[in-house]
Amino acid sequence: MLSTGLPQGAVPRLERPGPLRERVYEALLELITTRALQPGQHLVESELAGHLGVSRQPVREALQRLNTEGWVDLRPAQGAFVHEPTAQEADQLLTVRTLLEAEAARLAAADATAEKTGALVELCTEGERAVAADDVDRAVALNAAFHAKIMELAGNAVLAELAAQVDRRVRWYYTPVARQRGRQSWIEHRELISAIADGNQERAATLMRIHTEHTRRSYHERGGA
Repeated sequence: MLSTGLPQGAVPRLERPGPLRERVYEALLELITTRALQPGQHLVESELAGHLGVSRQPVREALQRLNTEGWVDLRPAQGAFVHEPTAQEADQLLTVRTLLEAEAARLAAADATAEKTGALVELCTEGERAVAADDVDRAVALNAAFHAKIMELAGNAVLAELAAQVDRRVRWYYTPVARQRGRQSWIEHRELISAIADGNQERAATLMRIHTEHTRRSYHERGGA
């Protein structure tokens, strides 16, 4: 186990073709949002470069970009650390998420078809299987996919663009409560699907607000996760 906290072989080496700088950035951001790299964890350039099979330069550039975006804190004479979100940051982000996703659920219900809701049912079924198997990583990914599908079904490009800007941070906050939310989260998803399929716009929006509020509350009550 290296000091970065990543098991040997856990991170695939990056292929050289393509924009290496961008790929290193994306790889590190994925490790942060999935919490393979934990908040507060020290990020050592040489070790990260070794994991990714690259030189230190693209890692350094990626860390600088992540610092600018608020994912990493660069501390003078200490190095880089994964940012530790405050309670206020979490509240602000999850409040914005509620506003965006409640409207998305309403719009999805306004134009619901059997084919569209069928896609949500499939994702929900897969999510329930992941929870039953205690596969947290897959449950988190499927949760993100479920919410992204609702955003897609809303059919509002501006709304989708705004949601995309907060999507990774939502995953970051959701990951530590995924097991705690567990099956209940997918029960709430089923209720959302029913409201959308019925074309009940107000109920879909209300259920989404309640659903996202449960996640926000779970994050604050997570017991140090």
